[in-house]
Amino acid sequence: MTNFETVHEAAVKRHGEQGLKVRLPEPVNPDTLRKAADDRFLSQMSFRVFSTGLKHEMVRRKWPAFEEVFYEFDPGRVGYMNEEDLDRLLGDSRIIRHGGKIKATFYNGAAMQEISSEFGSFGTYLADWPGENIVGLWEDLGKRFKHVGGNSAPYFLRMVGKDTFTMSNDVVRGLKHWCGLEDAGKNKTNRKLMQAQFNDWTEQSGRPFAELSMILALST
Repeated sequence: MTNFETVHEAAVKRHGEQGLKVRLPEPVNPDTLRKAADDRFLSQMSFRVFSTGLKHEMVRRKWPAFEEVFYEFDPGRVGYMNEEDLDRLLGDSRIIRHGGKIKATFYNGAAMQEISSEFGSFGTYLADWPGENIVGLWEDLGKRFKHVGGNSAPYFLRMVGKDTFTMSNDVVRGLKHWCGLEDAGKNKTNRKLMQAQFNDWTEQSGRPFAELSMILALST
């Protein structure tokens, strides 16, 4: 099993200490997650859903209109939107008129409201999920929400500041290069192997997953 210092040294050799440092994402602390409003999580989740397969900058330009038509992403209001709302939104040229993703947003609003009722807030649900099983959170999000499976779950978590590694092509390549892990993240068994590797590197380095993931991605 490769010591993480070897991976870090390879990344520094490629990008320099400062070049590496400026690329490192910084997760937020659990208290910040707990204090964040549910509507901001739903907005970020919806942005991830609608931007999949599209240029993020284009989606970002349209986002003020999304905020307006989805009631500032209040989960309670979005969760009660219906077919009449769908018809109205499909005729609104200011947003991305994708029926499946619009309906998924309705569903996800209701799902987030359920989680908030169960845990006190969606942020508390995220904050209290143990990092040593972050892949379990990916899977739980994929089960509870629509269009948040696969890579979308870790990327959403990265967006909102929950500490996680990702399954980018560069991360997968790094795990293969340094650890011999084939198809990391492809199925539940491989995700557990990937989790075990990142858990080990966290113990070695004291770094959060987000940093480990980026350093690994930049090492090969």
